[in-house]
Amino acid sequence: MSAGDQKNGGDKPGDTVPVAEVWPEVERAECLARGAALKWASGVFCQPEHLERLSQYRKRESQRTASIHTRLKSMVQSYLEGVGWGLEQLREARTELKEVSHTLKKAGLETNGNAEGVKSLERLRDVSVNHRQLLAAVSNLPRLYSVRSMVLETERLVESRRLLEAHARLMDLERWQDDILWQLHGAAGTSGSALSTEDQELVAKYFSGVGQLVDALGKELWAVVSSALAVARQNPTPFVSAVRIVEREEALDQVLLEERGGPGGNNRPLPPRRPRCWRSCFFQVLEEAVSARFRSVSYLHTRGPGLAGHLSALQHAIMADLATVRHLLEHCVPSHYRLTGAYLRASHYCLHTHLMQVSSWDLESGEIFAVLNWVLHIYNSPDMMGHPELVVEMEREELGPLISAEGLEQLQNKYVQSVRKSVSEWMHKALQVELQDWQREQEPDTDHEGFYQTSLPTIITQMLEENARVALMIGESLRDQTIQMGLYEMENLLNKFREALVEFGKEHRRDPSNNKNKFYLYYLLASISNCIILNSNVTSPQQQSTRSASQFSRTPPNPLAALDRAVRRACRLVMDQLLLDLQPFLPSLLTRPWLVQGEPTPKLCHVLERHLELYGRVRPPCRQEEAQWLMVVEYVRALMQKRTVCRSAEERRQLAQQMLQDDQLFRESFQCLEGDGSVADVNPLALLPVLADFIRLKDPGMLTLELSGLVAKYPDISEEHVSVLLDIRGDVSRDIRGAVLDLLEQSAPPLPAGYRPIFTDILVPPSTMAFCLPTAKCA
Repeated sequence: MSAGDQKNGGDKPGDTVPVAEVWPEVERAECLARGAALKWASGVFCQPEHLERLSQYRKRESQRTASIHTRLKSMVQSYLEGVGWGLEQLREARTELKEVSHTLKKAGLETNGNAEGVKSLERLRDVSVNHRQLLAAVSNLPRLYSVRSMVLETERLVESRRLLEAHARLMDLERWQDDILWQLHGAAGTSGSALSTEDQELVAKYFSGVGQLVDALGKELWAVVSSALAVARQNPTPFVSAVRIVEREEALDQVLLEERGGPGGNNRPLPPRRPRCWRSCFFQVLEEAVSARFRSVSYLHTRGPGLAGHLSALQHAIMADLATVRHLLEHCVPSHYRLTGAYLRASHYCLHTHLMQVSSWDLESGEIFAVLNWVLHIYNSPDMMGHPELVVEMEREELGPLISAEGLEQLQNKYVQSVRKSVSEWMHKALQVELQDWQREQEPDTDHEGFYQTSLPTIITQMLEENARVALMIGESLRDQTIQMGLYEMENLLNKFREALVEFGKEHRRDPSNNKNKFYLYYLLASISNCIILNSNVTSPQQQSTRSASQFSRTPPNPLAALDRAVRRACRLVMDQLLLDLQPFLPSLLTRPWLVQGEPTPKLCHVLERHLELYGRVRPPCRQEEAQWLMVVEYVRALMQKRTVCRSAEERRQLAQQMLQDDQLFRESFQCLEGDGSVADVNPLALLPVLADFIRLKDPGMLTLELSGLVAKYPDISEEHVSVLLDIRGDVSRDIRGAVLDLLEQSAPPLPAGYRPIFTDILVPPSTMAFCLPTAKCA
């Protein structure tokens, strides 16, 4: 039955049972196929009219089934043919294996038969070994007898420094020793045993003088090499001989290593004390010689000023040795030695070690400057390693810096700290000199413009500029650090200077009549001029220091702020002195006698003129402006004390007229100093005419309008000030007073930007009015 009949359900169901028992997967696959077919048919023939195409589907599926059966039969046929060919190959291989096994058995039998014949040749082998040993002994007898004399002759040649001849004899002795050891080794290897320790010790004892000769020759060689820098100009021949011997030894080491270790090399052992690596020893000795040359430079007086001389001596010694190496020794060695580069490496390393040792000392600023200048500028200058003929060698060797970046930073920090200590001491001394100058019984010195000054700003400025100039010789970074340090110290000095000003003022106030304080005001003005000079000299370094501090995330110094505080304090003391001189005349101001006679305004103006004359000897800002402000504040403060209260319109007119006359006298004293009319630059003297107009106003009903103008000009005027002005008028009723004060409370404009309050500095004295009941509002 065909597969197709089985698939469609044949009449012999028993035919499929064996297949299912052997391969259960077939039954599972058939079930899956039937299920898939049923699903497909239910989808295709879901409508009765679709059954008309049943014959077409049946024919197509029959063709597909026949094609599959054909491909299966072809595949099975190919598989069966391959299996048959493999079985045939296996049969042929089995036959060949049987033949090879038979041949190996025959060879084993023949080998066993020949073993008996080989045993009879062992005696002949022993005789041959003994014969070769005797032959070697006979051939080496002449050499062995001459070893002692050769050793003595070589020692004599070494002592007389005939190094090439001594080395030739030494090579002969070593070759003999090597040959004898090799012959003994070969004889032992032939007999199947290793060279005995007894034989090795015998040969080593007999040739013991050879090892001593090697040491003696090496000692002489290294003595010649180490002294080459010193004696090569007189006689370079020993150095040339030493280099030739080193090259012979290096070549011999190379040949021996290639013979023993190269491909196809023999098993001959290396001779004793090989390889010698004398070329490496040559450069080691050269480095030690360079180090010894460094140590030969005198270390005496290297501290303090002698350190610069020591570094200069090092420079000359290095350049002299470099000239010897480049122009003489370089021509005595093979080109691959690159002797100049070797000397540069050795000297650079020695310098690095020596400078690190020097940097660890407790150096002063001058010593640190000498080291930094030598490392950063002299060492790489054309006079030293920056020479055009040495630049290529330096770049090729890639030696790096003499002192690392961290070491240089530490040195620079030590330099800045050392300079800071010195600057701090000098500034302290300068301040002490300044304080002593304040006690002098003469006027301060003046500059070419006639302004008072002392030596303090000159000393500080020159000190900072000199330190910055010296630091710039090392580099801009050190210059910036030095400037920043100087500004920090200057800020500290100015803070102490301001404290000294405060003490100076306290001392003067304790005893104003003391003769020592005769020129108190003069030195205050000189201090202000000093601060102004310092301000102009510090502005540029301050900006530079701010940029430098921002790069290092540091808080920059702010000497300008300290200067401003010192100037303000000095100006305050000057104004206090002016107030002290005005104080005897202020109680008589705006009184009844003043109203009649006009006193003491001329005396006040006289004091003002005397002070203003002195203020002309000082640089701004402490000049007439502050004095003008003080005079107006004190004048209005006297007005607020209500020393004069008008009882009639005539008195109001007279009071206002006298105030205007005082204002005119003040203006003449201040030389008619006027502002530009802006709010930010209000002339304080303009307040007096405004107050005079407010007092002499005839119609009290217009006071509200007058007050509006007053508040617009002086927005800091308070209710207490206005109440005092109304009291001085003496003609204001309760209703008008209430209206005026209500208007002031309602307007109260904010202070404009840049406006300097004047009424804030004028306190109104407390009222002396008798107690009244709270049931009624007091007038």
